[in-house]
Amino acid sequence: MSEKIVVGVDIGGTTIKVGICSMEGALLHTYEGATEVEKGSDAVCANIADYAKLIVEQSPFTWEQVEGVGIGIAGFLDIPNGIVKKSVNLYFDNVPLKSILEEKLGKKVLVNNDANVAALGEAWAGAGRGISDCVCYTLGTGVGGGVIINGKIVEGFAGMAGELGHIPIVPDLEAIQCGCGKMGCLETVSSATGIIRMAKDAVERGDRTSLSFVENIMAKDVVDAAKAGDEVAARIVARAAHYLGKSMATVSVVLNPQRFIIGGGVSKAGEFLFEQIREAFKKAAPEMAQEGVEIVPAILGNDAGVVGAAGLIIRA
Repeated sequence: MSEKIVVGVDIGGTTIKVGICSMEGALLHTYEGATEVEKGSDAVCANIADYAKLIVEQSPFTWEQVEGVGIGIAGFLDIPNGIVKKSVNLYFDNVPLKSILEEKLGKKVLVNNDANVAALGEAWAGAGRGISDCVCYTLGTGVGGGVIINGKIVEGFAGMAGELGHIPIVPDLEAIQCGCGKMGCLETVSSATGIIRMAKDAVERGDRTSLSFVENIMAKDVVDAAKAGDEVAARIVARAAHYLGKSMATVSVVLNPQRFIIGGGVSKAGEFLFEQIREAFKKAAPEMAQEGVEIVPAILGNDAGVVGAAGLIIRA
């Protein structure tokens, strides 16, 4: 068997997910192992190398067929040199991940931000397949993002390109402080955390809402209540959708992507949310910047990171 393959690694604080992809982006095999952050960065690097070798051993392929290994990791990175300057969840501090793994594996290794590789996964083999220019939003605890132009990740000179959650979008009179320290970021209203905060604020104000009877309110509770006709919940979801669509209008006049792809837990609200986002985008974006532009859900789910990591080798 002479077919070439690529290996992708998605490093989380608890588990490391490894996948084998074809050169066309098909996910062929996956494996998950413990990260073991408590043992230190040397142990984590050893685990990454061991799991990458193990998944190939368990597959019909050989190590000689591996074209390279891509790594997705959360944190502040020196992307060209593959150095993890700081990763809070992994307790990495100036770890030269690329050089360590190239020595252990004897293969080309590329390292990038986890949000970037998730975006690349969708662009390469998911909802953006066949599209050269797309922008991906991930609506979870925060708002992550990734920008793909001409089929490649846009990183920026300091690796900060695609930080969509920190677009300052909320007017000063309504703005609250974001975790980044600035005021009015998109993340404060359109993430799961933002939606939950707005719901709790409504309950504390004494607004008449069914959410008053929900313990430990989650974003899904707010969406479900909105779908059921709760006016307070509907206003919260509409606000989150409004600023998402408005941020896309801003991005559209800078990058003019053909497709916006939205993933993450909040996106599971489905067309109820997407219709409102599209309407907000249509109202805010100039006509020429919205012509032919699509806003669609991501389709790879939890596989986006490992597929995108593998894609680094193809799309470098």
